[in-house]
Amino acid sequence: MGKIEQAPVWGERRMGDLVADLRGRQERAREMGGPEGLRRHRESGRLPVRERVAMLVDEGTWFEIGALGLPELRTTKHVPGDAVVTGFGRLDGRRVGVIGIDSSVVAGTTAPTSMRKQGRLIELAQNAGLPLVLLCDADGGRIPDVMGWRFSALPLDFKTFVQPAEGQPPVPRAAAILGPSYGDSALHASTADFVVMTRSSSVALSGPSVVSAAIAEEVTDAELGGPEAALAVGNAHLAVETEADAIEAIAAFLSYLPANAALPAPVASPRPPARDPATLGELVPLGSKSGYDMNTVIETIADEASLLPWGAGWGPSLITTLARIEGKPVGLIANQPIVGAGALDPHALRKEAAFVALCDTFNLPLVFLHDVPGLLIGTEAERGGILHAYEQLVARIATARVPKVGVLIRKAYGGGHFAMGGRPTHPHFQFAWPSAEMGFMAPEAGVGTVYRRRLDEVEREQGPAAREALAAELVKQWTLESEPWEAAAYLSLDDVIEPALTREVIATAIELAWGERRERVTGRWNR
Repeated sequence: MGKIEQAPVWGERRMGDLVADLRGRQERAREMGGPEGLRRHRESGRLPVRERVAMLVDEGTWFEIGALGLPELRTTKHVPGDAVVTGFGRLDGRRVGVIGIDSSVVAGTTAPTSMRKQGRLIELAQNAGLPLVLLCDADGGRIPDVMGWRFSALPLDFKTFVQPAEGQPPVPRAAAILGPSYGDSALHASTADFVVMTRSSSVALSGPSVVSAAIAEEVTDAELGGPEAALAVGNAHLAVETEADAIEAIAAFLSYLPANAALPAPVASPRPPARDPATLGELVPLGSKSGYDMNTVIETIADEASLLPWGAGWGPSLITTLARIEGKPVGLIANQPIVGAGALDPHALRKEAAFVALCDTFNLPLVFLHDVPGLLIGTEAERGGILHAYEQLVARIATARVPKVGVLIRKAYGGGHFAMGGRPTHPHFQFAWPSAEMGFMAPEAGVGTVYRRRLDEVEREQGPAAREALAAELVKQWTLESEPWEAAAYLSLDDVIEPALTREVIATAIELAWGERRERVTGRWNR
């Protein structure tokens, strides 16, 4: 037999030495910005990224990937993980994918390795059908790592980074803005179904330093993209005081949604509403011009402590909120009479369209509470793009396939009625209170518009008193035509109901609309 050659031994290294080397590298990867970087980061009022992750996921469930990643362009400065932490953990028992930007080192700026890590995590989470949680706190692209040709070569795939790959059911994305968030951190937020900000954070395409250098506009973080600015235009949906509050809000948001769009929404234990439904008839004044807070109505319909407002500062004449009715998640859309009388402006219409898309994508029934005088009219509305916003909204409602149930509470006029899920948008059920009024226009405005020439003629021939008398008679006739009885007689309404029964009727209507298809997987998902 020939002699068997043995593999060379390099420096007498043993597995124990290799494991020790591995552990040393892992320890360095967990250093983040090091003592000085972490000190500066904490002094800014922010938590280190690994503390954020620990606060988010259930203890003992963190499974990190890419921890040993390093920048492609290396200097004497150590940048652990290329300033991003990626991995999986359980949140309230359910697995989620997590991307946490580490702004304690190089300001959390983006470079090829960090972008590759983020894209890899998103791809894995999408393939597995797991929700994504994005912890945003970064100052845009890193120079010189993304200078010149390198910027175009960033490993950023818009077929998968900002949306699911073709044929994949979408997964919920929730983002927490926990500091100045520019560049790809802002891009993450723009892809999220829910964005929560701390009061001291900001989000924008580019930060103040870039804005100043590029267009000579001097602006602060707060002015550019602080909570007040972000909430007003829909770049964020909720603002909270602390990072712990933000993490709690993300957990609450994901509790309403399935892990992905191919699954039914999770059901919780039912609770009674915060307000007695028997009081409903007393909460809403009969006068169509009298104001009241629609939130008090919602509190008689939704389960107690189940409301999570979505975009309250964006188009505030419309309320959009996640809720539960008898333990089952719903998306609740309601006019707010104490803000602009509840009229729908372009911001409100765009907010509603985004909320309808969210609920339809993730299998949450839609509940519409109508008390709408119509769409906002005038030059400001037209220049704000109200026509396109309206067309896109009603088309999105009409194509939504989750149960859609509407209740006309007091008034439902003009295009505002259709924007709230009126008959042309194919609701499964539509009900009304006895106090409801329907039609193209409110009686007084309608009479003044349609019969203006006749009223002017009567005034010329018989005087102002005769004009007032005729107008009053015409308004009375118009009002009778607007009452719910004829609508019910011709089946434009499925029924007229007592206010106290609203919660019960909605719950039953949703069950009937679902039928036996609640577990369905259709193979088509909408965003």
